[in-house]
Amino acid sequence: MTISKELLDELLNGVERPEDLLGETGLMKELKIKLMERMLGAELTAHLGYEEGKEAPPGQSNRRNGTSTKVLKGQDGEMPV
Repeated sequence: MTISKELLDELLNGVERPEDLLGETGLMKELKIKLMERMLGAELTAHLGYEEGKEAPPGQSNRRNGTSTKVLKGQDGEMPV
């Protein structure tokens, strides 16, 4: 996968200080959170066998039932997802 210059420019729009990129509320942390949420959503879809917003297959007793905030702990500290 290649990240285009245009996408990179859009992501870096407004980044003026190192903290804006690497700080506690910086772009890198936000990207990690969004990527983790996307991966966890894909894992749930694969596990349940149906996409979010769709009806569960007939006979499927395990269902999506909303979301709640979770905190992942890793090398970079805690990340709310």
